[in-house]
Amino acid sequence: MASIPAKKYPSASGDCLLSLQDMEAGSLAYPGQYSRYTILFIKEGKGIFQADFGNFSFEGPVIFFANPYQTIHFKEAPLSKVRMLQFHGDFYCIEYHKAEVACNGLLFNNIFLEPSISLLPEESVSFSELLAQLDTELSRQEPNEAVLTAYLQLYLAKASQIKLKSAPAEFKKTDAPLEDFKIALEANFLLMRKPSDYAALLKLSPNAFAKRCSRYFGKSPSRLIQERVVLEAKKKLHLSRHSIKEIAYSLNFEDEYYFSRFFKKLTKVSPQTFREKTGISIMADLSI
Repeated sequence: MASIPAKKYPSASGDCLLSLQDMEAGSLAYPGQYSRYTILFIKEGKGIFQADFGNFSFEGPVIFFANPYQTIHFKEAPLSKVRMLQFHGDFYCIEYHKAEVACNGLLFNNIFLEPSISLLPEESVSFSELLAQLDTELSRQEPNEAVLTAYLQLYLAKASQIKLKSAPAEFKKTDAPLEDFKIALEANFLLMRKPSDYAALLKLSPNAFAKRCSRYFGKSPSRLIQERVVLEAKKKLHLSRHSIKEIAYSLNFEDEYYFSRFFKKLTKVSPQTFREKTGISIMADLSI
């Protein structure tokens, strides 16, 4: 069944800043990428959601969150509808608004957390009503940007609140060396790019480290290291006005061409294209 056309809020130049669309889950059965932040609300059904190389089994009601240019699809699609909410960083900068809504690193931009929240029935009703209000505003001849922003911010705030409640259970891990790896990766990803380096740091054999890491995080050590570097690259491309060359050197790449090849291999787009499509955040012009 064909998807219903998205309701959009455009910029003055005609670019889509915010959109809401109803679609069959099966229409997302093939890998795809979006230049905007993407939120998928699924009221019912079971399936498997894939974000890049991570697989996540689910049963609705559930909400999934995806970063710009993350490859996503349903590996096993539920026989249900999906409401896709998307927004551009120019419309709502999650870094700029982190004091009001702490969703950066919680709902988005975290390589270790599952990119979803499971909802209780009453929470599902609440999110459905909020999307209905957003839908109504988008249907107006001249939607009010302040109202749209308020609805989006409330949606993200409620989702972050639920994620924070579930975070303690998600963080109750038992493999201490792998928890140490998370800390070590954050501290050393600019200089240490080989899994064997972290295996030695944790006093594990490379083979044992790889197996435990894959079981624990659902991703290989190599993939986690690469994702952490790409995450930092995306931040610098979006949150600063540094040149591609400057960003490449700050990430410890030999030159901008090697960096561009690495980035494109992981994201399927060049650093320049990523910057052009996602825009440069207001944060780039604010003093730190």
